[in-house]
Amino acid sequence: MPHLSPFPSRCSLLWKSLAAVILVCQARPNLKLSSQTGSGLRAECLGNLMRLSLDKALAVGNQLEVEAINGSQRVLLTPALAARCGYSMESDPWGNTRIYASLLGCYVHNTDDTTFELGLRLEMFNSMSPEVISHDVQQTCSFSRWAPREVLCDRNYMEVSHHIPVPDSPADPTGPKGSSVKDDPQMNAIPGSSATGGIWKLTFQSPEVVPMVQREAEQAGYGAHISANRLVVRSPYHKPETYSEDVAGIPMEVLRVSVYYSTPTGLSVMDMSAACPIGGVLFTEQLISWHIPRVVTPLVDSGARIQELHMGMNGHRLDPSQLSARGYTLITKDFHIVMEIPVGTPDGYYKSHAPGYQYHVSFSVEPMVEVLWRSVQSRVDTHYKVLFPITTPLMARPPHVSDLASRLFSLQVGTFLQDVELRNITFFTGTFSVEECVTRGFSVQQHDYPNGTRSFSVSLAFSEDVVKRHNPEPLVTVYSLPLTLGLVVQPELSPFSASAELQASLHDVVLPTVSGSCDQEKFHITVAYGNQGSNFETFETLVGYRVLTAESAGNYHFKENATHFNFEVLYMAQDTAFEVLESDSVRARLDIILWDPKNQWTVGDLYLACHFPLTTTQCFSNGTMTALAVKLQSVPGLELDRLRLRDRNCGPVSTTERSALFSFTVDSCGTSRTFLDNYMLYENEISLDYSTGVSYPKWDNKVPRTSPIDPEYRQKVSCYYKVHGRVSAVFGHTPGSIPAAEVGTGQLQVHMRLAKDSSYGWFYGPEDFPVPKVLQEPVYVEVSLDSSDTRLELVLDNCWASSSPDRSSEPRWDIIVDSCANLEDRYLTQLLPVQKDSSVQIPAHVKRFSIKMFTFTREDQVLQEQIHIHCDAVVCDSNDHTDGACRGQCAHPRAPTHPGVDGAKGRKRERSSAQTSSGPVLLQQSGRTHPS
Repeated sequence: MPHLSPFPSRCSLLWKSLAAVILVCQARPNLKLSSQTGSGLRAECLGNLMRLSLDKALAVGNQLEVEAINGSQRVLLTPALAARCGYSMESDPWGNTRIYASLLGCYVHNTDDTTFELGLRLEMFNSMSPEVISHDVQQTCSFSRWAPREVLCDRNYMEVSHHIPVPDSPADPTGPKGSSVKDDPQMNAIPGSSATGGIWKLTFQSPEVVPMVQREAEQAGYGAHISANRLVVRSPYHKPETYSEDVAGIPMEVLRVSVYYSTPTGLSVMDMSAACPIGGVLFTEQLISWHIPRVVTPLVDSGARIQELHMGMNGHRLDPSQLSARGYTLITKDFHIVMEIPVGTPDGYYKSHAPGYQYHVSFSVEPMVEVLWRSVQSRVDTHYKVLFPITTPLMARPPHVSDLASRLFSLQVGTFLQDVELRNITFFTGTFSVEECVTRGFSVQQHDYPNGTRSFSVSLAFSEDVVKRHNPEPLVTVYSLPLTLGLVVQPELSPFSASAELQASLHDVVLPTVSGSCDQEKFHITVAYGNQGSNFETFETLVGYRVLTAESAGNYHFKENATHFNFEVLYMAQDTAFEVLESDSVRARLDIILWDPKNQWTVGDLYLACHFPLTTTQCFSNGTMTALAVKLQSVPGLELDRLRLRDRNCGPVSTTERSALFSFTVDSCGTSRTFLDNYMLYENEISLDYSTGVSYPKWDNKVPRTSPIDPEYRQKVSCYYKVHGRVSAVFGHTPGSIPAAEVGTGQLQVHMRLAKDSSYGWFYGPEDFPVPKVLQEPVYVEVSLDSSDTRLELVLDNCWASSSPDRSSEPRWDIIVDSCANLEDRYLTQLLPVQKDSSVQIPAHVKRFSIKMFTFTREDQVLQEQIHIHCDAVVCDSNDHTDGACRGQCAHPRAPTHPGVDGAKGRKRERSSAQTSSGPVLLQQSGRTHPS
């Protein structure tokens, strides 16, 4: 147990009073007297002491004087006289005052050392009132259990008394048994009297021998007298004739004196000693431990045995049950008697101090120990009684913090005594008076308790501006409240302060959240704030790699309210990244990051990828192809203006930061053509130009002489034309950074027109149909391929006429069969040559023929109906006539068969061909009829 502080001087504790000011030996104003008795006073007999208790209700605010009543006289008890005559007083901060008087003291009427009568007058006055209030107290105590030797250690004096043997006769120095001698007033005269007899002189055994006659000893502050049966000597502490001695490690103040006194048989001498502890106290914040020697060798021999051992408080002995209830312990060890007292016991009190402008308290308590030793050698008993005032060292009162879970800082400071007042509170934002704090909504309260103490409490919410906050990690908020309470001690207005910094760590952060969706053109983003503040206040929003600012927000159609904000981003904006290109779409990604710049961490993010419609390649019927190359995220350093087609002279016609556009014809820029079963495929490739004089970042600005085996960027572009379908081009993306082509279906544009005459200079338009014709009138038909590829040739495979727009309807009449005129037709179809002119750039793409207008009959009846002309055309390589219709127009005419009357159908042929039909041709009534 650490020794926190040396024990203070016992003399400094004499006659102390805080709330009640006890004055002795000073002039008193001439005031009106008012005598009272009994109210608020209590006198008790405590063994060899009498104790008078004065209630604080009488003493608070008053000054107190104590007088001893000696017959018809009253003697003012000054501190020096009190120590010499066996009186002590103590007052706590609230004015509760205790006055102790030794039964062997001055001004006590002693009858046979068994009955003791004492009278005291207490007078109280203050400067605010002319009235002096006085209280007379009379108390009679009986006590006869005197040990042969008694030692009393009070707070301001040491007292030792010995039994005086009375001889029976001059021959018997012990004196007669059972004799009773009344107390002689001359033997117990007040100090300074001229009475003689009794004690002659005292020889003090300090390191030096100092003799004094009784009068000299009394003038030096010592008291000595003889009662009926006892010789009494009393000494204040720290007199020149006393000395200090360590006994079992405990500092003791020792008085040794030889007293010469007269007896009926002559002069006698008695050696007397007293030893009182002036240390031996250990402290912790919770416990006081008081040690005294188990055997006080200046008083008894080392072999003495303890016959009785008692502990008490404030002069009152406590029984074992009372000790246990108060938490006290009294134990004996090999060398010490140890008393343990909890700090804060109701038998003590706290006192305010403000050293160094800081509030501290001490705790004071006055334990008592009584020991009865019996000497092994002399068999003489020694009764030892010690009243020992203890005051702990000053202890700071740290603030008490509570109620963090309710999002309130609750600070309680105390306890103080009730002379402390709270004036202001200083926060990191400034100093506010108590009234200003209450106006701001803080709870500031004063709490007064029945035991005379006081505390102050301050409560305020975590959300107040005087509270600091920071986030050590994204989901945790640390709230801190540094504050200083400015206090004063009344009435002297001594200032002091109590500072504290409260801190609470809560998992209370609701982070902002980001969500999004897509339509055909845009990303739609929503950001909800959480509970830490809005955008531009506590976090930044990064759109791609750019910070969303108040200035740039308008570019994104930014809208906000109290809980969230929305904005839009075009998928083609530079903030997005292209991940994958597919046949009809691009997968674009938008990265949104919510960034806390203060703490340098991410508080939310969204990586939203969506497919958006995108046509990268278009194949036109006139043989023109366009291709769009885009910068993918996998090739971030791509320089689009360095892209080329197979022919390195063919570069993009336009470029942006995100794309490059190519436009070329199918017979240029190195485009290849492949004839497959039912379609024609055109292919080209977009890649980086690695030719001489061109650098690329990946190669550290070195110029390779040849292209790498696996180029950094390669995009295949394909168009194929199905004869019976739509023209289509497909562009796809394979894993890795290289875009690639996929084959798709398309429509080859083959047109049929009806010319107005054999020159084929004018044609019927959509508004001219149905075209009126009479029987046998020529109908001029042209079928053409819409393409710029000179390597292609259009061949008419089959043509026929029907009465319905439906190509498969009945009746039907063949006009061209296997590329030749139908020999079964009595009016033979004429296949007409085509020459290059201003209207025909590629003759191989155009076929012309004429027929005579006819009509269908049924049961020899002429049907006045429209006719429709249908053709299947074949697109061939002009350099390859080895198979089927591609051998040329009517390369193998077939023999005629029996004509059909009702438009007999020719046999059906399975062939891949372009299909085209004319608008309706209407038979007019004039003119002759046409047999089937």
